[in-house]
Amino acid sequence: MLIGFGILFFILAKFAWPVITNGIASRNKKIQDQLDEAARVHAELENMHLKHEEMLAEAKAERDAIVADARKLSEKLYEDAKQKAESEAQAIIDDAKKTIYFEKMKAITDVKNEIANFSIDIAQKVIEHELSDKDRQEKLIEEWVDNCNLN
Repeated sequence: MLIGFGILFFILAKFAWPVITNGIASRNKKIQDQLDEAARVHAELENMHLKHEEMLAEAKAERDAIVADARKLSEKLYEDAKQKAESEAQAIIDDAKKTIYFEKMKAITDVKNEIANFSIDIAQKVIEHELSDKDRQEKLIEEWVDNCNLN
């Protein structure tokens, strides 16, 4: 039995053992390659995750900058519109004041003209009444001549 075991051991050591060790070595190499590939893929995924986080942070920063710019632009447009409305309102008020002033001056001029016309009409009527009598006419002419000589 010992001889049979020795022959079996020799045959196994000569023929089977190298095939088994080569298979195990091949399997170990394949497993190691797969582990290395998994580590490489894991590192790539981690790198991609970091890049994704960076891109997300950049996008958030851009979004915040765009929103801030939009707010500034909105505030500027609001202020510009407000100033424009105020200046237009002031121009309207100034035009109204000028119009009121000119209408007032026109009304005063019209009143003065009416007063002058009434005065002329009254003077004309007074003169007609005063000059209706011939004695009064002569007396008035003499007074005018006397006054003209004195001046």
